[in-house]
Amino acid sequence: IVNKPAGLLSQPGKTISDSVASRIEIAYSGACTPTLVHRLDMDTSGLLILAKDRSTHRNLQQQFEHRKIGKRYRAILEDSVEGLGGRIHLPLRLDIENRPSQIVCYEHGKASTTVWHKDPEALGDSVVLYPLTGRSHQLRVHVADPDGLGVPIKGDRLYGNASSTAPGGRMLLHADFIAFDHPVSGE
Repeated sequence: IVNKPAGLLSQPGKTISDSVASRIEIAYSGACTPTLVHRLDMDTSGLLILAKDRSTHRNLQQQFEHRKIGKRYRAILEDSVEGLGGRIHLPLRLDIENRPSQIVCYEHGKASTTVWHKDPEALGDSVVLYPLTGRSHQLRVHVADPDGLGVPIKGDRLYGNASSTAPGGRMLLHADFIAFDHPVSGE
């Protein structure tokens, strides 16, 4: 498990080679090469799982596929939202004319669900998000879209207000908890 900083890719991109995967590969050169099990958006910080061998990687990927991995994110929004919590169900697909953005599309989108509630441990416009599916930019779209919460994450340059400022100029979305069955011990 690594704590990925905001602004770093999970894996190398087309034009950017610096990433969690490339840094881990350098750090563990000569040993087994840890492999990413899942990804976080470049602008999202938080917990990321890597596997040290193929059987562990396969086991963890199957847990993701069967939705046995529990994930929790914390976000600070640009403004407050109504209600204490709920579920957001919105079908998402790639916005072909505005890559890498995703859009809500009731005709061709893939189902996605997020459970949310106001963060009792924080002040202001903070929410806790539990993605039940794993679509690209799911949390960002679910909170920003008018059919979701209708309030973008502070600092989100794709779905938020371009003039919204966040500390350090980053998006305030952090993956702070992940639960899974350890492939060897079962814990």
